[in-house]
Amino acid sequence: MSFAATPREAAEKIWNTYRRVPESGFIQRDFGLWMCIDAWRKDGLPEGSEAELFSYEPSGKADLRGLGWTEPAFEPEFPERVLEDRGETEIVQDRAGRGVLYFKGRRQGFMPEYVSHPVTDMRSWQENVKPRLRFDLPERIAARKAEAGAVRDAREKNGSLVCQNIIGGYMYLRSLLGPEALLYAFYDMPELIHDCMKSWFELADAVTALHQEFVTIDEVFFGEDICYNHGPLISPDMIREFLFPYYQQLLTNIRQRQPDHRDLYIQLDTDGDCRSIMDLYISGIGCNVFSPFEVASGSDVVAIGREYPDIVLTGGFDKRILAAGPEAIDREVDRIFPVMFKRGGYWPTCDHGVPAEVNWRDYLHFRKRCLEFA
Repeated sequence: MSFAATPREAAEKIWNTYRRVPESGFIQRDFGLWMCIDAWRKDGLPEGSEAELFSYEPSGKADLRGLGWTEPAFEPEFPERVLEDRGETEIVQDRAGRGVLYFKGRRQGFMPEYVSHPVTDMRSWQENVKPRLRFDLPERIAARKAEAGAVRDAREKNGSLVCQNIIGGYMYLRSLLGPEALLYAFYDMPELIHDCMKSWFELADAVTALHQEFVTIDEVFFGEDICYNHGPLISPDMIREFLFPYYQQLLTNIRQRQPDHRDLYIQLDTDGDCRSIMDLYISGIGCNVFSPFEVASGSDVVAIGREYPDIVLTGGFDKRILAAGPEAIDREVDRIFPVMFKRGGYWPTCDHGVPAEVNWRDYLHFRKRCLEFA
């Protein structure tokens, strides 16, 4: 299997996908192999980089970070330390200040169980967490300037789409309080939630303003994980009250700081069935890219693509079908890819990280089929 693209060619594919150009080549990158690559190596996967083995292209994007993703952008982070020894297991404080139950000697390969979170009330927030979200720290500012300079260079050299990654408001609040406590806090401590979101906004606004001194932002990508297999984890009213005012002001400020009037793409990482809130995010914050469309939650990118012809879709290839062998893979490829190729605005990936139960030979077959639409 052989396919090569220069960084500039890969960037052009990103732009064509985001502009929803019909019959433009599919981007040749997948969601990620972090769950399976070690097992595949043991099962005989040849040596070489993932890009070489599976004909991935360069990214085509230049990412601006510094605002968290699945965890808040704490500076300093909490020190990792053992809080409690339970024999075969232990509770460890992680870098986000959460107490996590681990098997001794194992930190990866299973879903973590969180037993505590750093924010329980206004006092714990103000004394031990809020100060870690200050912008005016020399270490934070120096890191942001260095990365923004590198992204500017990538943009000038390769035409890369510049993407600002930000932990979404729900993901951020869930990391601070925990998913169950957060639901109670919306009702019992709304002033705490708004104070947390005010700090989220102030840091995001300051960091993006600094980045924009170096480069124009093309995309804001919220790592949100706000959905599960039956819909959103919080209500539309909660989204409108506790998230959107801060999102809207941030995006307004980013747009006002842009040196030109180019489109600003807004991507939401949902991790579940987002169909019932797509219209809310489209009208509320101008969201025009959604990912990764989990098939097990009922999401069909062909149907959604017809209903939302102006939206960019990513994901939507069932990880369970990847594990079912070449014939099943071929049927799903033939159902999805020709339609979405003709439509444009589709990034074909597994609907989440590729699981270990997928055989690497079957995944290689999937990648060969992807290349037919490169």
